[in-house]
Amino acid sequence: MTQFSQVQAIIAADPLRSRILRLVQELELPDCWVAAGFVRSAVWDHLHQRSTSPLPLDVDVIWFDSGRASAELDSHIEAALRCKDQAIDWSVKNQARMHLRNGDSSYSSALDAMTHWPETATAVAVRLGVGGMVEVAAPLGLDDLFNLVVRPTAKFQAEKRQVYLNRLRSKNWLETWPNLKIVPID
Repeated sequence: MTQFSQVQAIIAADPLRSRILRLVQELELPDCWVAAGFVRSAVWDHLHQRSTSPLPLDVDVIWFDSGRASAELDSHIEAALRCKDQAIDWSVKNQARMHLRNGDSSYSSALDAMTHWPETATAVAVRLGVGGMVEVAAPLGLDDLFNLVVRPTAKFQAEKRQVYLNRLRSKNWLETWPNLKIVPID
């Protein structure tokens, strides 16, 4: 079984995550995915042989539409999702505007934006495709995710190094997933 099909199986076997994917699909947003900890935590829990995987503190919904890149619209979409399920802390971000916050050049798609995220294992997303099949996006691959490696992406090894180090401290991933291997920055 490939790593992509393993992600599909892990997400599809989780009723709560499957329900969230259906709620997000109903929005019919372009280039739309549920990303980051939503997928990463499920895979890491699976690899740590946990029978259930709780949701992360927030559920990251990313999408891309350069013609509608406003924080106000993202807030409106979050409110619509809260109406569907108020128990979930939704975080909606049109990646067409996030380069400004991150100090990067413009992104061309949601997947392009993911290549600028702090860790390789976090740059993974899923959505429901045709026939309810789980689609997986991993522009930096899935090796680090499945090998339990926390590695900074290129910019976070140098110019954004402190952001990566702050995330390591604040997330405290080793406490939850003790088999992780953290790649140090020299």
